Amino acid sequence: MVYRSRLTGWGAYLPARIVTNDELAKRIDTTDEWIVQRTGIRQRHIAAEGEFTSDLALHAAADALAKAGKAADEVDLLIVATTTPDETFPSTATKVQARLGMTRGAAFDVQAVCAGFIYALAVADNFIRAGQAKNALVIGAETFTRILDWEDRATCVLFGDGAGAVLLTAEQGTGANTDRGILSTHLHSDGREHDALYVDGGPSMTGTVGQVRMVGREVYKHAVVKLGTVIEEALAANNLTAADIDWLVPHQANRRIIDGMRQRFGLPEEKVVLCIDRHANTSAASVPLALAEAMNDGRIQQGDLVLLEAIGGGLAWGAGLLRV
Repeated sequence: MVYRSRLTGWGAYLPARIVTNDELAKRIDTTDEWIVQRTGIRQRHIAAEGEFTSDLALHAAADALAKAGKAADEVDLLIVATTTPDETFPSTATKVQARLGMTRGAAFDVQAVCAGFIYALAVADNFIRAGQAKNALVIGAETFTRILDWEDRATCVLFGDGAGAVLLTAEQGTGANTDRGILSTHLHSDGREHDALYVDGGPSMTGTVGQVRMVGREVYKHAVVKLGTVIEEALAANNLTAADIDWLVPHQANRRIIDGMRQRFGLPEEKVVLCIDRHANTSAASVPLALAEAMNDGRIQQGDLVLLEAIGGGLAWGAGLLRV
């Protein structure tokens, strides 16, 4: 018997407060034109005071469960991908578990920064394939703006807050690439590239949270190579080609990186889900937010082949193929 992780629900949540590039330009030495030209970002959402990562995650999770027509007590695995947990411990996932009313199974966090949702998706998929979970709730949630240095225009203009979620349900499949569900996931990391993107704090090192530090040129250089390679890996593993892709749902980090991937694989613009202009880079929430948007507006239809990809600090990167 072959189990597949079928996408049965999806959800999203963005904080109410929107900060435009023009508003940022009043605080730091930048302009709307400078930000848009280099990143494609026009605005970002920022969590309100007293609004935590678990709050964002809870909203997205509830949305996904409602779309799936499932109750929280049917979920037996809950994974939150986040770089900005509410507390050092316990996990943000256990807080969401309690507030949802999920009373069985397991809940835990996964930390792979912007690649976190792909990592969490892979973990949940493997639980389902192994027969250890029937309904897995996978959430990417961040209050990333709380670890930014607002004096550093190279980083503070790039990020926003938000949450996205999917519900995966175990269903029998044939093992063919025509099955609906997650076909495969592919994860990689290289700790030697730590200095390209990191936070200069932590409980063990400094006893502080720290702030984001990035060498943008290095991140860009690695992104275009590593994302291209992992996409090729995912396609080859399923005997598919780029021409088979109906939708690319990329990490929303930089418009130039996204365009580079699209051009490398010969995909037209209308096959790429883009929300970076409105969301900015929401780290682990980026991919599920984009996926939920395209599911909600009907662009992604039943039977479509969807490619997910992301890269983040670590460096950590990955891709997943999903037939909706």
